[in-house]
Amino acid sequence: MCGIAGFYGNINKEQSLPTLQRMLTRIKHRGPDQSGVYVSSKVGIGSVRLSVIDLSSGTMPISNQDDSLWIVFNGEIFNYIELKEDLIQKKHVFKTHSDTEVILHLFEEYGPECLKKLNGQFAIAIWDKNKEELFLARDRVGIRPLFYTNVNDTFVFASEIKSFLEYPEINLQFSGKALSEYVTFWTALSPNTVFEDVFEVPPGTYMLINSEKITSKNYWELPIVKPGEYSYTNIEEAAKAFEDIFLDSIKLRLRADVPVAAYLSGGIDSSITTSFIKQVSPEKLRTFSIGFTEKDFDESAYQNIAASYFSTEHSSVTCSEKDISNHFKEVVWFTEAPLLRTAPTPMCLLSKSVRDQNIKVVITGEGADELLGGYNIFKETKIKHFWAKDPQSKYRPLLLKRLYPYLPQISNSSSNMLKMFFGYKLNETESPIYSHLLRWHNTSRIKNYFSETIKENIKDYTPIEDLENQLESKLNGYDYLTKAQWLEIHLFMSGYLLSSQGDRMGMANSIEGRYPFLDHRVIEFCMTLHPDLKLHGLNEKYLLKKMMAGRLPEEILNRSKQAYRAPIRSLFVSEELPEYLKTMLSEDCIAEFGIFNVEHVKTLHAKITTNKGVSEIDNMAITAILSIQILYDLFVKRTIPNLTESDLITLDKIIIE
Repeated sequence: MCGIAGFYGNINKEQSLPTLQRMLTRIKHRGPDQSGVYVSSKVGIGSVRLSVIDLSSGTMPISNQDDSLWIVFNGEIFNYIELKEDLIQKKHVFKTHSDTEVILHLFEEYGPECLKKLNGQFAIAIWDKNKEELFLARDRVGIRPLFYTNVNDTFVFASEIKSFLEYPEINLQFSGKALSEYVTFWTALSPNTVFEDVFEVPPGTYMLINSEKITSKNYWELPIVKPGEYSYTNIEEAAKAFEDIFLDSIKLRLRADVPVAAYLSGGIDSSITTSFIKQVSPEKLRTFSIGFTEKDFDESAYQNIAASYFSTEHSSVTCSEKDISNHFKEVVWFTEAPLLRTAPTPMCLLSKSVRDQNIKVVITGEGADELLGGYNIFKETKIKHFWAKDPQSKYRPLLLKRLYPYLPQISNSSSNMLKMFFGYKLNETESPIYSHLLRWHNTSRIKNYFSETIKENIKDYTPIEDLENQLESKLNGYDYLTKAQWLEIHLFMSGYLLSSQGDRMGMANSIEGRYPFLDHRVIEFCMTLHPDLKLHGLNEKYLLKKMMAGRLPEEILNRSKQAYRAPIRSLFVSEELPEYLKTMLSEDCIAEFGIFNVEHVKTLHAKITTNKGVSEIDNMAITAILSIQILYDLFVKRTIPNLTESDLITLDKIIIE
């Protein structure tokens, strides 16, 4: 895994090298092993490298045979061996054993169409000297990040936005529109970021940048099928086909020139990945997990059952409320985005514990919930469709109690209370975003805490209505689960889960995550299954459970679904709250930054402190406010220390033309 950065256009060649060095230094956590740059009168590209494949000769930038193409790359191409064999038959000559060089020759052979041949997770930048054109691309579902902006007719890109702080004359400012999206969807709508005029390369997209224009094109879209077109309706046939694809996905993701470990959370997804890893590679496997001192969030008992069952060499780190508050500023620095919950922080501590034991690569179970109906929001949608057929029923709403046994305010509610809470727009079942209307309506109330200035900036922009209008024709005619999955995969998974909890928390500690459930073949297979093979009644991930019967401990195979959560309320009102966080929530700081209404925040903080009727939305609101205050402080006010000469990375490879 690596970090990349660069620029193209109106550049000062004398300043290109030191500027690129500084930009790369800001993301050196992504690649502490090696670094290199290529600079010409037109372009500068560079990388910091976490060496996983071809440790000795894979230092970037890498060129093709005649040095007309140069590449920097963040990610892994898991099928690079097979691709290389084909390219050798086509007379391509290689000078390294890296997957990076394979991409370059594949691009030389096929152009942007080469992306369809890649099985991997990647952010790619290729400079074509002959065409004087820059090519950028990002993997299908956005596992690896890639951002860009324009400054004085110069196109600037990087793996993380913090690199832009080192480019001359960039001054980051918040986007009111994006803030509104974050407090609604937990993420901004791609390609937006929280910063004005800073964008992401959307997942499944490539860009071509030359002196005449900037072109952006999708090369992959999530495949969805309408009722009557499902590929599988039989559970046994589907389980067998899935197992064949998933086993190959695991085999590919075990390719590395360093040890590969796994996260073992105690849930079914990580247990399945561990089971398949042991099937492919029976030798001792290192596994890692996170536990909590607060028992409502702790799953250590299940983690221990799984570790014992698979006889792994297991390590666990325990996270306290104090740990979360002490590391929250650091986590926001790495996520570069507003957060509505604290869950990324324990993931950062987990990846640190992995790195402390000299492991660089971990396999994890992300994607299974989205692809195979694992989330409660899918069950909730199914129940609400059933309830909407008889809106006056006293009994149908009671089914919702089964989804949240760990939330007393729901599990102890009467039928009337459930109707009041879950009945929002109950009859709008044809809406393309029906599954998420209630969730987004609730979280969007956080906008009430914005200052009048921000509210005026947003004006009449309503993210939910805008998205609903955009998707009306796209998702019309699909089943309830497909529509809900589309939303979860495009917004929550790509914009939050794989970013704030995934890439950023791993790479903060130079750890590469690999996701076998997100092999594009697995995704494409799952999206063509009949909904009942994913969510059977209210039994989530039905296909996985059928496939793994007798192959996992019963306590794990049939345990109730429990969302991964971390404490919020108790840690932000603690007497031991770090002074920095106290300052960010202080009336003076709230007033100075001008993002939130001082009195509204004061009222919320008092409510949370006294713990009287604190709701889940209150918890999200205080987390959002604090994270946005920290983002403003670090990225807009730039209170981060300036880089000194001693901070700068040493460039191992310098190409100047």
